[in-house]
Amino acid sequence: MVEEGPGQDDGLPPDARLDRLEQRLAEAQQREAIRTGHKPASDASEQLGQKVLATLIGGLLGGGLIGWALDRLFGTWPVLFLTLLVLGTASGFWSIIKMSNAQTKKDR
Repeated sequence: MVEEGPGQDDGLPPDARLDRLEQRLAEAQQREAIRTGHKPASDASEQLGQKVLATLIGGLLGGGLIGWALDRLFGTWPVLFLTLLVLGTASGFWSIIKMSNAQTKKDR
């Protein structure tokens, strides 16, 4: 009785074997990329999501920090902090809206 080679299944149609080979090759490439420290490039949706998150956090932190510093400088504790925190949040959301509108126009 002759044994089959590794990973071969003659009961499958040829297309399924090729698909399985391509899948195993992609898995091997991912393992190699992790081993060597090269990560696969992120797609456009992931990049847009990271940009949106950074914009929102930047608006919140920027407004809060500037408001806190000005309040300490002028001695008007919560007034400038809250005002600039709200303005930073609003500017963050405004930037996100502009990004989404630009992405929508780009997709058309």
